[in-house]
Amino acid sequence: MKTEQQFFQEGKSIQTYMNEMSTLKEESFTVYDNFRLPDDGLVEKLETQSLHFLTITEDWCGDAMMINPVIRKLAEAADIEFRVALRDADTTLIDRHLTNGGRAIPMILILNEQGELLGKWGPRAPEVQQIVDELRGALPPKEDPTFAEKQKEIIATLRERYMSEEILWTYVYDSFKNTLTNIMEKK
Repeated sequence: MKTEQQFFQEGKSIQTYMNEMSTLKEESFTVYDNFRLPDDGLVEKLETQSLHFLTITEDWCGDAMMINPVIRKLAEAADIEFRVALRDADTTLIDRHLTNGGRAIPMILILNEQGELLGKWGPRAPEVQQIVDELRGALPPKEDPTFAEKQKEIIATLRERYMSEEILWTYVYDSFKNTLTNIMEKK
């Protein structure tokens, strides 16, 4: 069985991955180009940690479209190598990191220099999860003939909000920062 470190070593850089995206590329780069890291000292703390990030993702995922660029900005600023493992190409990795029994993405794995798993974050910041839950709660039952249409509308709404509402990017950053801070405090 491949280790997280092996997936990391075999993975593309986040830069290459984003450049090669076939779906949601423009939206992802909109987030990347417009997100500004806060001057909160996190970058300086991370520069001393020798960490690696590995995102389990797919380019069709709206959450990943917003989250990967935010984490990429942080990784680049702190000189952290950030690589990609595609969820659907080999499900053995995501199956070790399920969310409520599901293969939810993106899942960001935080590894030390030796490739040992220190922690993980994903698939959403709690505030974003609340928005998703509220929208899903308004869906009709799956048997309803309008369910598929209404679900598509919700996905389109989320995609637009993920690309345009900077507060959502801040929620992602703050939640990921909390995870990183907890990891650094344990070291």
